[in-house]
Amino acid sequence: MSAEANAPGKGAIRSLIPARIDRLPWSPFHSRLVAALGVAWILDGLEITVASGVGNLLTKPETLGLSSAEVGAVASVYLVGEVVGALFFGRLSDKLGRRNLFILTLAVYLIGSGLTAFTLGSGPGWVAFLYLTRFIAGMGIGGEYAAINSAIDELIPSRYRGRVDIGVNGTYWAGAILGTLGTYIILNEVHPSLAWRLGFLLGPVLGLVIIFVRRNLPESPRWQVMNGRTEEAEKSINFIEHEVEASGRKLPPVDQSKVMELTPADDIGYLALTRVLFRDYPTRSIYAATLMITQSFLYNAIFFTYSLVLGKVYGVPDSNQSLYLIGFCVGNLAGPLLLGHFFDTIGRKKMISGTYILSGVLLALSAVLFNAGALTAFTQTLTWCVIFFFASAGASAGYLTVSEIFPLEVRAKAIAVFFAIAQCFGALGPIIYGALIGDGSNPFNLFIGYMVGAVVMIVGGLVTIAFGVAAEGKSLEDIAAPLAARGRPGTTRAEGAASPTA
Repeated sequence: MSAEANAPGKGAIRSLIPARIDRLPWSPFHSRLVAALGVAWILDGLEITVASGVGNLLTKPETLGLSSAEVGAVASVYLVGEVVGALFFGRLSDKLGRRNLFILTLAVYLIGSGLTAFTLGSGPGWVAFLYLTRFIAGMGIGGEYAAINSAIDELIPSRYRGRVDIGVNGTYWAGAILGTLGTYIILNEVHPSLAWRLGFLLGPVLGLVIIFVRRNLPESPRWQVMNGRTEEAEKSINFIEHEVEASGRKLPPVDQSKVMELTPADDIGYLALTRVLFRDYPTRSIYAATLMITQSFLYNAIFFTYSLVLGKVYGVPDSNQSLYLIGFCVGNLAGPLLLGHFFDTIGRKKMISGTYILSGVLLALSAVLFNAGALTAFTQTLTWCVIFFFASAGASAGYLTVSEIFPLEVRAKAIAVFFAIAQCFGALGPIIYGALIGDGSNPFNLFIGYMVGAVVMIVGGLVTIAFGVAAEGKSLEDIAAPLAARGRPGTTRAEGAASPTA
């Protein structure tokens, strides 16, 4: 079935590619796609956990002999790199394509993280080298967030999109588990001078395997046709359909009424993106920003001060804290995997608002128990596992929401912008909660912090009720008409927006 046909108007294209993608049954091709692209979040969870796990080791004379401030800056530089990478590579992903970028960003991460292990000294030059490599690694992962969320949403059939995207985003915690176990084994079995280097090589080893799998994935046909590359789009969709048929799946007929008439738009930069987001999609932008900021603040606040609470409040020895951390990560991983299906069946608004509000209410109840002295290290971790079982599914849905409620031509940049905003606000969490914890002698301060976190999540849920988008089971083009769309039966541009100029 041709992706293109003659149409009135100069440069006009008539395409059924979105409909052809959305009508596909699940197949081994889709499983391979998810495995190859979903590793991005595993790598991020692994990187952050490894950096945290070996941080104290880097202060020892037999390693790099860094100061505590220098070790703290390692994490900060990585997070700054993520923001820069998301914005830089997000722009390129919308301009050059998803496939080019999800290979490039993984290569950037491999280079940055791999070179980190070759920091050979603690002098100013080597410390600068360490920071540079962490910044590069962060850039690669930040770029992955933008390019891969876009690719997954554009290649996965609409009826599976919610559970797949939420499950993939939730695998961050699988990476955190791998990082915790890996550093625990390495730190206890290998000499410190080598242990920290091996820790930073865990991610690149996994990434090297995946980069070869990604080379065999096609470009997003949606991106190709929206950018006027009709012949390439036809080859890509034919490849996907052949892969599905080769696995024994039968292709359903294509709904001819879903043909789209397109006039490819010019490249849109960040200045024009601002107009698209806040002039054409104001309530959606408020909604997206709220979801991303609230989940980022809570997660960074709890996760990055977790060991402080265990050590200073409950007196858990450093050597035993990894066991509690693994339990916390398991709860966070289980939520998206077990609840993701319901975001496609019960619906986005009900599930996102429900998970945000429920996690906020449960956090408030746990704060009351904490203030009453009714919790131990074990029961505190257990309550967090339950709370973040729901919060993790909601947080993962935040990334899904941002990637599906804006037009294809600006999708990666929109993800990058809201990711950057979330990271900036999220960075405040550890600072505020670290100050509230102090030496652990005044738990009431932390009680206030937990109550604030609860309110933040409830606000996210209430905003979803007011502004949420019922995107379940819908084609991306029905949720947000592409800027290239000249007309499609049943499709209107969101919030009455007109097509912007670049």
